[in-house]
Formats: sequence, structure tokens, C-alpha cells
Amino acid sequence: MPEYLAPGVYVEETSFRARSIEGVSTTTTGFIGPTRYGPLNIEPEIVTSLVEFERTYGGRERLRFLNESGGTFEIDNYLWHAVRAFFEEGGRRLYVSRVFHQDDVAAARAAAPLGGTTPPGLRVLARFPGRFGEARVTFTFNLGQNLLTEEDDRRVLRSVVNRDVVWINNLAGGAGSAGEGYYLALWDAALQTWRFGPTGDLASATLGMTDLSPATYGTSPSGHEVRVVTVTVTVEPRSPDGLPFVAADLPLDPGHQRAGTPDSLSATFEDRPTNPGRARSLPIVVRLTDPTDSGVDVLNLFFAAKPDSSPATTPPDGLRSSLERNGSSAAARSVVLNLTGGNDGRRPRGTDYEGTVDPATDAKTGLRQFEDLEDISIVAAPGSTFGLNNGYDSPARAITGLLIAHADRMRYRIAVLDCGNDQTIAEVRAFRAQYDSKYAALYYPWVRVLDPLTQNEINLPPSGFVAGIYARSDVNRAVYKAPANEVVNLALGFERLLNKSQQEVLNPEGINCFRFFEGRGMRLWGARTISSDPEWKYVNLRRYFAYLERSIDRGTQWAVFEPNGELLWANVRRTIEDFLLNEWTSGALLGDRPERSFFVKCDRSTMTQNDLDNGRLICLIGVAPLRPAEFVIFRIGQWTADRRI
Repeated sequence: MPEYLAPGVYVEETSFRARSIEGVSTTTTGFIGPTRYGPLNIEPEIVTSLVEFERTYGGRERLRFLNESGGTFEIDNYLWHAVRAFFEEGGRRLYVSRVFHQDDVAAARAAAPLGGTTPPGLRVLARFPGRFGEARVTFTFNLGQNLLTEEDDRRVLRSVVNRDVVWINNLAGGAGSAGEGYYLALWDAALQTWRFGPTGDLASATLGMTDLSPATYGTSPSGHEVRVVTVTVTVEPRSPDGLPFVAADLPLDPGHQRAGTPDSLSATFEDRPTNPGRARSLPIVVRLTDPTDSGVDVLNLFFAAKPDSSPATTPPDGLRSSLERNGSSAAARSVVLNLTGGNDGRRPRGTDYEGTVDPATDAKTGLRQFEDLEDISIVAAPGSTFGLNNGYDSPARAITGLLIAHADRMRYRIAVLDCGNDQTIAEVRAFRAQYDSKYAALYYPWVRVLDPLTQNEINLPPSGFVAGIYARSDVNRAVYKAPANEVVNLALGFERLLNKSQQEVLNPEGINCFRFFEGRGMRLWGARTISSDPEWKYVNLRRYFAYLERSIDRGTQWAVFEPNGELLWANVRRTIEDFLLNEWTSGALLGDRPERSFFVKCDRSTMTQNDLDNGRLICLIGVAPLRPAEFVIFRIGQWTADRRI
């Protein structure tokens, strides 16, 4: 409490209201599965559009997996389709965890040496495994503006940064004569001198370092032109739906820094960037086989990769000659590499979805990545059940079980499960009978849409559509409203058209169906969990309680370590009652009065002396939630005009 030691007036702030609880988000979703590209063990970043997804995880082309015999087979890119469906159906926020299966992940990365068949001094490779990494990488070298300016009849050097690689032009005469032509050098700010490239790399340089020092530029009879050499890197995926990546005007020397941060070519595309955002977005890695190489050495590596044309009558087209001309085209000043050898690995299995934790770096993969993301409310593995009845039975069932176990463990999220493709009613019932959880819901059948890649109709797993419908229903109505009787916007039809009699078999077992209704379109027509406990039969009930529990959990953290007495109990009661009163006002609870809709107890009746002695505050909360009107019944009979009720 404040101290009052000297006479005076003291003005203090106080609060006369209870602390408020803010409702948490219920629409953030996590998808896990194989993609064409992207990180495997970096914490996922939130995705808010299909374009953002493609920028990190590649486009919509089919995945080509390796089989046991060494051949390949293709399947649709179900995760891309699920992301598209999620956003089209109303989804807002998404996390993606990429899974990849291959014994040697490094071998699945596309790569290219520099310098043809000679031992390369610099290696360029895709940052992540995948066939999408087979890109066209263009290094375009640029000469900046002349940094020698006139000042008081002297030529003064401006704006040279330590370890800049510069192209020095002696303006005395044409290239090729002794003491004339172009010179390549590295600026050393500490020594205020130039360090030239190895002897023989350039035309004979008779000008000494003293002649080129800043103090004597004005006394040079011929004058000089000094331009900084930088490189622009363009990465163009050979996939037609790939997005190009451009990093402009990068310094060449590995030791180059700006504001204390390395910014050179090799530092920008290093193996393990410390910034997670850069680690996700940079598509390639540039490695120097000799880390002591200077910027001049790096440029000479590229010179060797694109030598001058040999016939004297042919205009020079080498990289060095193109820089000398300065006005040459970008293509003439470029070195192009084609990355090859990337592959999509084998089709992931249950262990890949389960994920691992690196004991050295704590880097996580698979579902373990989602354990650190508290705002996820919905999880799904689109496409994991493809081929469930055709050779992929055990992995599909294992992945489904892992998804349910993850939702059970995390408590505040629900797993959206896919049935297998082309399953009959008997097969989907047998599949459903293997699981029982109040944290999961199963949907049947697959949804038929128009594939934007082939312009043909294909069947897609329901989870991407369902997660988007969850989000749309929550935003348009509320989380307590059952996410059913909702239109499936992208659907052209369904893998199987179900009638009422068939759904009467599936619905009681917790299998949610998609139905077509004449004049009402394609609709999601079910909202049950796969729980055998009737108390948690409905999806909206499970999700609404997760919303309440998590909101109260986050909104009462202030109470930890507060004095455990009557004042604290009253504050906790008032805080939760205000939150539940707002829920009742918005129509989320059953009852015509608040006292019939909820109660909050936090007093001596909920805590014993032993609880108090062990630092426990126990609050008992009861709510009367709304359940969906799943069966709407109208009873109609004949009535006579003179009969009384």
C-alpha cells in the first residue's frame, strides 16, 4: 500500500468495477499435410489468404510421391484445395504444418553447382525439399552510380561502405592498354585503401593503391570512375502457378554489413536465418565452399561461370565484358542457374503427422508444432484418408487417431475428420465405429468441385469446406449456433447423393452428411460429434464450452497469487457473472432470467480449509446451453369451429 510520510495532498486512482473477460476467437484453424514446398520444422506463421499460402508452401499442382519400387505416382494437392475451400467458405485465419517423408530430406532438395563441371566455389540449392524447388535462379549484376563527385576542384569519394566491391574505371584511355581500363577492388574503410583482385584476373593495373586513395583523387591527371557492384537475385519456379521472388542490390562480400547486420548475398541466403520470417520466405540457400572468400573472389566465381566469347570478331558476351560496357542488357549481365533434383518424397505416414522435437534446438514438426499455438480452435488433416480402402488403410487410421488425440490433449479445439474417398455407407460406418471422442466430428461424403488446374471435376475431402463453414457460422451468427444447414459454396455436387433414409442410418451414429436439396442447393446437414456420451452429442455444444472455458481461463489469470480471501472470491464471482450475463443477453443460454441460465459459486461452500491451506481457489460454474433444433416437429389435427380448447 502507498506510504504517507509527509503532510500533503495525495491523489490516487482506484477501480470500482470488476475485471472483464474477453471472448476468445473460435475460428482460427490448423491444417496439417504434405505441400509442394515450404518449411518443415519452423513455427508456422498465420496465413490469411490463398496467395499467402502459395508464397510459402507452393501452388496447386499435383504432388508426385516416390513409391517403394523407385517409381512415382501422383495425387491431387489436397492441402492446397482445402486451403482454397477454407477461405472461399468463410475462413479467416489459418496455420499450416507441412509434413514430409523421406529418409534423407537433404537429398530431396533441388540444387545446382556454379561453374559447370569444375569444382564449384559456390553452391545454390533450394531451401526446402520438394519438386517445386526446381527453380530458375538468375544473378543479375549491377553497377551503381559514379561515387566520385566534384568538390572545390577536387574529386571526392562519397557513400562507399566498408567491404563494398567496386568497379574502377581509369578514364585515361580504352581498355586493354597498360595502365588503362577497368579494375576490380574491395574497399577497406579501416585502412582507407583498395584491395585488388588476384593478379591476372583483370587487365594489367599499373596504378598503385596510393594513386587511388581518396586523398589524391584530385591530383590524378586522368580522373577515375568508381561504381559499386551489387547483385539482384530472381528465383522463378518452373511451375506455372509459382510466384517469383526477387532480392535486389545485394552486396557481394560475406563480411558486408549495414547498421551492424550482415546483408551480403551469402548472408541473405544463409542456411539458418535467425529471423523466422526470413527462414520461411527465402526460397534458396547460397553457400560459399570457402567462407574466407572476399567479395572480389565471389565475383570472380561468377566470371568463371560466364566467360567471354573466344573469337575476336565476336562482340564480347562474358559477364566481365558486360559490366565493362555498363549499358549492356540485364541478360548480358546475368548468370542463370537451373536447380534440379528436387522431389516430393514418399507419401507421409502417421509418424510424420505425429511430429518430433529436436532435443538440441527444440524445433518441432507435425502436430507438435500446433501444441505451442494457443489460438487454434479447429484442426484437420485434409487428404490424409485418400486411399483408405486402397492400400493406405493403416496410415489413414493412424493419422485420424493422432488428430483426435491431439484435440483431446489440447482441450480447447475440435478435430474435423474426413471419411475415406469413395466409401460406401457400410464402410464409413465401420470407419466411424473405431473412434469415440467428444473433441472430434466426422463428415461424409467427399465434395465434388471444379479443379482450377485441369478444369475437370474432382472429389475433395470435406474438412477444408467444413472448417470454413465453422468460421462463417461463428462470424455471421455465433459459436453456439450449430454449424449446419449451411450452403457449401464451391460444391458442384457430392461423391454420393444421400437421401433421407440413408441419413437416418448415419446421423444417429454421429456421421455428419452433406445433402442436396432441390431449390436449396448443396448443404451441410449434420452437427454431431463422434462421442457416445449424449451430453456432448452436438458440435456447437462442444465448441461453445471450449469457448467459455478458454475465455474464463485467459480472463482470470490476474487472480493467481492474489490473497485468497473473501475479497478475491467476490471479484472472481463478479468477473465471471458479468461475462455470462453478456452471453445470456446475446442469446447463448437457455432461460428467461439470468438466474435460470447460469450460476457462479466461489465461497466457503466450494472450498475446504485444506484447499485454502494448499493455495487453491475453487469456483463452481453452471450454465444452461442451447442445443440445436435438430428435429422440428409440427403436429396438425382437424379442428371444428365450435369446439373449445
